Amino acid sequence: MSEMNFEQMLDEFSKTIRNGEVVEGTVIDVKPDEIVLNIGYKADGIITRNEYTNDSSVDLTTVVAVGDKLPAKVLKVNDGDGQVVLTYKRLAAEKTSKRLEEAFENGEVLRAPVTQVLKGGLSVVIDDTRIFIPASLVSDVYERDLGKYQDQEIEFILTEFNPHRRRIIGNRKQLLVEEKERKQAELLERIEVGDVIEGVVKNITDFGAFIDLGGADGLLHISEMSWGRVDNPKKIYKVGQTVRVFIKDIRDTRIALSVKFPEDNPWNNASEKFAPGTIVTGRIARMTDFGAFVEIAPGVDALLHVSQISREHVDKPADVLRIGQEIEAKIVDFNEADRKISLSMKAIGSYVPLEELDAQAAEEEAQAEEPVVDETPVEEPAVEEAPEVSEPETEEPVADEE
Repeated sequence: MSEMNFEQMLDEFSKTIRNGEVVEGTVIDVKPDEIVLNIGYKADGIITRNEYTNDSSVDLTTVVAVGDKLPAKVLKVNDGDGQVVLTYKRLAAEKTSKRLEEAFENGEVLRAPVTQVLKGGLSVVIDDTRIFIPASLVSDVYERDLGKYQDQEIEFILTEFNPHRRRIIGNRKQLLVEEKERKQAELLERIEVGDVIEGVVKNITDFGAFIDLGGADGLLHISEMSWGRVDNPKKIYKVGQTVRVFIKDIRDTRIALSVKFPEDNPWNNASEKFAPGTIVTGRIARMTDFGAFVEIAPGVDALLHVSQISREHVDKPADVLRIGQEIEAKIVDFNEADRKISLSMKAIGSYVPLEELDAQAAEEEAQAEEPVVDETPVEEPAVEEAPEVSEPETEEPVADEE
């Protein structure tokens, strides 16, 4: 017990405490698994590790030091050894519970790290109190993989609070929806029909692409993706791609977009580009019994009547032409008011029977498959002749003169 004067000792022995009472004490000793508090009572208070934290591995000497002030709640006035059993953990939990109750009633935005990713949602912890966020309330869109939220700090509000059943439910989705609505309202206030704006492709469907405009999504319909024909939006756009669009229409919160800018309209100056007598090249886009429609420019189709295909009689265009086939024809009529153009292959004699086209295609394909042989003559390396080696001259022996 800590040292004190006589008056303090009298006060201590006259002081009474009860179970459930909240006291504040000074740490006079700390061990890895136990804290001793002077609570101004005739006996010291003891807080075990289990009553300090839910973490059974923590060393109390690393979180508390002698001289620290610590609030605690009395669990038992006498543990049989004359010591007062205290709890810090339960008092903290009660304070946290009170704080969360107020946050629930006031709609306060809370922030906490995700401590566990469960099959049905996320678990976050505030001061040792577990809060569950169901998967359906994690985001405003379907989340296939919640693992990305592990250890991430997120914001949420409480939509259910029942501590007696240990049921505290968080909701992140509501915050995201409210934020989206706020940004949407701000965007709708500053944009109007005809505005050119940049956005990011968010999602692609068979009928178009949804573009994130930074507060709201706009629909770029497949018919507004090009002046020409688009069969599959996914062949033109990719998710995450930045696109330049203009606002075509706004109805309530629905925004219609287009990339068919008026200045790029292929019918601009059409009377000059498609004047009668002009020879054009195009591809067969579609066929009917009375003729074929030929795309002679992106977004500009001209009619090749069945009677203008060949000098020979043709019953149906499909008998002699195919979709996607490239043809050459002469413009024989141009009606700018009705945007109608008539063509004639017969006028320039450009019709080629399908048999010849098929034979030509087969020949080109066969040539493409033939291996290319390099006929460049290969020069044989020159053989260097060994240099002649002259034998050393030998001197004839000189006879000794006798």
